[in-house]
Amino acid sequence: MDTNLKKQYFSEELLAWYRKHRRDLPWRRSKNPYHIWISEVMLQQTRVDTVIPYFHRFTERFPTMEALANAPEEDVLKLWEGLGYYSRARNLQGAVREVQERYGGVVPDTLKEISTLKGVGPYTAGAVLSIAYNKPEPAVDGNVMRVLSRYFLIEEDIMKVSTRGLMEKLAKELIPEGAAGDFNQGLMELGAMVCTPRSPHCLTCPVMEHCSAREAGMEEELPVKKKAKPPRPEYRLAALVEGTGPNKGQVLIRQRPQEGLLARMWELPHAEVPFAYSGSEKAHHAIDSIPASVSILIDQLAEETIGIHPERWYMHAEHTFSHIHWDMQVVACSLEPMMVPSSAGMLMPSHYQWVDRDSMGQYAFPNVFLKILNRYFAEQGS
Repeated sequence: MDTNLKKQYFSEELLAWYRKHRRDLPWRRSKNPYHIWISEVMLQQTRVDTVIPYFHRFTERFPTMEALANAPEEDVLKLWEGLGYYSRARNLQGAVREVQERYGGVVPDTLKEISTLKGVGPYTAGAVLSIAYNKPEPAVDGNVMRVLSRYFLIEEDIMKVSTRGLMEKLAKELIPEGAAGDFNQGLMELGAMVCTPRSPHCLTCPVMEHCSAREAGMEEELPVKKKAKPPRPEYRLAALVEGTGPNKGQVLIRQRPQEGLLARMWELPHAEVPFAYSGSEKAHHAIDSIPASVSILIDQLAEETIGIHPERWYMHAEHTFSHIHWDMQVVACSLEPMMVPSSAGMLMPSHYQWVDRDSMGQYAFPNVFLKILNRYFAEQGS
């Protein structure tokens, strides 16, 4: 088939398919650029089913850009808790504040202006402009690159900047006049529901008839994607410090630094150790074992004027970031006698707090610590 006819066929069939079969998603019920923007940020590296309840809670709490711009960051992070990639939430709030200050609270409708906002890359810009404003801008994510790689038999590595540029140019050429929003959403929908990474559902694909990868028997080999470097492993020890006296039933938490990974979020005090635990691959099989490297944790917390005494091994936890994998042992601890609060109270460093199950809701925790604390308080019956 002639290349131009192949492109025309793709655009027409995909658009007709999307308009007939599109999912009823909450952010598709209006052209509100603020809501569309929120949804696109949430959907990055997160499944639709996971995002829906977060989207509802977020837009109920921050129904307008003004509400989000004026909200305390800790409230925003708390509502984002569980979605991960917390820099997305911070960037979204920062960008919304820019829109309030520079554009009178109206999301820009030009590529030049929207691309200057904090955290808004080519994909987010294209998605908001096309869906909210029907501007003919491409929105190329992993789903889109997979669809285009297969249909047009593109064998270049999609991790390369040059390939992304090629995809964006091609996607823009395919946008039917006056239908940018529906077309871009159709591309995303096809990649998410039909042209899936493994075992694509070719027989239900609206553009199967002229898909070059299917004709060549290469639908499961494309797209070509160089394997990313695996996340760097880090061994960590965390202190689950159990309160006594006036703090009985509570656990000690601390706030992370103002900048860097998980900035300003709350966590169990913990430390990186340069080796595996107790000389074994993992010590979590021995319920009463305490890693020998706990002295590193004790010393680091002592520098923050927190004295702890390890009591028992509590649990093993793991968490993977994009570039780091935390392999964490959790040790239940008590405060050293000199740290135990008296009836007059005890002065703690300002970035430490005591929490129980009820007061946890006031603090934003990364998932790994949220799971540990939820398990602990459930076991305590509090």
